[in-house]
Amino acid sequence: LLSDPPDPGSAAAHDAIAHLPRDAAPPGKRGLPAAEKAQVRAALHKQLRAMGLKPGSPIYVRLFKQSREFEVWVQKGKRFKLFHTFPICFFSGSLGPKLQRGDFQAPEGFYSVARRQLNPASSYHLSFNVGYPNSYDRAHKRTGSAIMVHGSCVSAGCFAMTDDGVERIYILAEDALAGGQKAFDVHIYPFRMTDDNMRRFTKPTQRAFWDELQPGYMAFEQNKVPPRVKVVNGRYLVEGRSHAVQ
Repeated sequence: LLSDPPDPGSAAAHDAIAHLPRDAAPPGKRGLPAAEKAQVRAALHKQLRAMGLKPGSPIYVRLFKQSREFEVWVQKGKRFKLFHTFPICFFSGSLGPKLQRGDFQAPEGFYSVARRQLNPASSYHLSFNVGYPNSYDRAHKRTGSAIMVHGSCVSAGCFAMTDDGVERIYILAEDALAGGQKAFDVHIYPFRMTDDNMRRFTKPTQRAFWDELQPGYMAFEQNKVPPRVKVVNGRYLVEGRSHAVQ
């Protein structure tokens, strides 16, 4: 996993900087002052408690490209409860995985975020690195780096959120990691991977890859527990299932 965002002038910053649309607004405020952060955190904790959720509990994140939805789930007992669905302002490319640096694609797959991947002083307000490329991507020789979830509501080749949205997401992540969660899962899907949507959206070039993602989506839908996913022989394998998806 990548630990730090690249310097904006470096070659590694290509995917994070070079994909700004020509009419994009310049980056917004950098970081969140302590006093403002305390206010956001207090309001967030009040909302969590009103939903019967404990601040600092483990979180789980799902992104859906097609509907531009960013879900944050919070653990309650042995299962997870949906806290909020945030709108994704923009992401690069179309449905399908990222394959190489400069392909104007946002990734799809199973990622995780540890404390070292948080960036409180992002040029795009607040951000965290999703962890692309992971071991699956590297096994398939996929290239690129510095794929972020960030604010400012403009695309930089990543997943752009509103400043208000990224503040809440960032604080939820920060609190969960401070509360003992070593890393939280970020599962990025092209769409909600129901059987109907698999038939509706499937492209011949993506079908095999999407067939590997669907078991992870279905496992969470069934039990509301983030699935344990391994990479075995270059394939995603969801634990608890008897075989890798064919």
